[in-house]
Amino acid sequence: MLRDLVFVNAAQVVTCAGPARARKGKEMREAGILTNTAVAVSNGKIATLGKASDLQHAYSDAEVVDCKGGVLTPGLVDSHTHAVFGKPRFEEHELRAEGLDYMEIAKRGGGIHASVRDFRGRSEDELYALAVPRLKELASYGTTTLEIKSGYGLSLEDELKALRVIGRLADHLPMRIVPTWLGAHEIPHEFRGSEERRREFIDLLINSLLPKVVEQGIARFADAFCEPGVFTIEETREILGASRKAGLGIKIHADELKPCGGAELAASLGAISADHLAAISESGIAALAKSNTVATLLPGTMLFLGKAKQAPARALIDAGAAVALASDFNPGTSPTVNFPLMLTLGVSQLRMSLAETLTAATVNGAAAVGLARETGQIATGFAADLTLFAIADVRELPYWYGARLCVGSWRAGAPCHPYETGSNLNSRPPEVVPTG
Repeated sequence: MLRDLVFVNAAQVVTCAGPARARKGKEMREAGILTNTAVAVSNGKIATLGKASDLQHAYSDAEVVDCKGGVLTPGLVDSHTHAVFGKPRFEEHELRAEGLDYMEIAKRGGGIHASVRDFRGRSEDELYALAVPRLKELASYGTTTLEIKSGYGLSLEDELKALRVIGRLADHLPMRIVPTWLGAHEIPHEFRGSEERRREFIDLLINSLLPKVVEQGIARFADAFCEPGVFTIEETREILGASRKAGLGIKIHADELKPCGGAELAASLGAISADHLAAISESGIAALAKSNTVATLLPGTMLFLGKAKQAPARALIDAGAAVALASDFNPGTSPTVNFPLMLTLGVSQLRMSLAETLTAATVNGAAAVGLARETGQIATGFAADLTLFAIADVRELPYWYGARLCVGSWRAGAPCHPYETGSNLNSRPPEVVPTG
């Protein structure tokens, strides 16, 4: 049975409290930053917020967690990752420096195809063993909830293998893990010889793989990569339409490199999220703003690819859309487990305010994986998913870019990234004193 907890001595408690849904437009400006506030946790949920003395009296048997002047936030929600893979693809990084773009590398057998070849040759146990330390590292930066996609198998057995590995991770790691079936990640080489063979692969996804995914209950969402050279608007509509009819929620990789109407399709289908969006059109922005689809932006990907153009977060928010941030952790285009770095990029590259980045990394991330009623805010009745950072002001979180500031986190009141209560938060970056 979980022990009750009372968190005391936080310099700030960032609640992100409010409606249990994605925050849109101006709603993203309020992060709910409190001082002189303690947080009580009972049975894995937030019980109440108040004065430390009052809560310690009311919960006299609770374990007291001394935050030592740090900042307590909702556990970060990383709503877009490809965290189950085999080998890294560091050789492609140098090819990009030589001027090859994403599609050219793919034509040469790199990109997703390279990960597919490697993935198919690995056992389920091996993939699980590779994923565990990566996810623990991800948790060490403050993430308590993450989505993980399949998509490196691209065959019936290998996609099921990927989803089984994701399920094992969810069963054995303390983090909250949401499984997504991304069978439509790419057209495998063996199905690229003709339009007939391409059609055979789409039929395989819809008629053979999808029924098994649903029957085995191993995915919550279906996703598809809607992009010129990958899946067309019509193909994406067909695959996701069948997935929704079968009972899965739907998400779309949309308008990453070229505008193709992916955002408009996501809005028209009622997808829970449209992700990437670096090349979204003005009509796509308008469509998302009018919908309940979360625009999930992945600034680390464009940074790593050396792209000057990031997704237009400012235009999306100003139009009234709901925006989330995510890491896109994957072996080829965003090999980072540092989710707070996405907040840094949100401020410096996407021109989002601090409050907007915090909302995007918590409650809107939760909405993008269908968990907005459960996690993403510090409010009574929500899961006690919490992260403690070794900073005295939450504005430092995106400021100290690249630093690992997380010193502890909890998922439903249980340790996720263990916090040593005797710590004096020595991991806090040193103050920089001007000399001139």
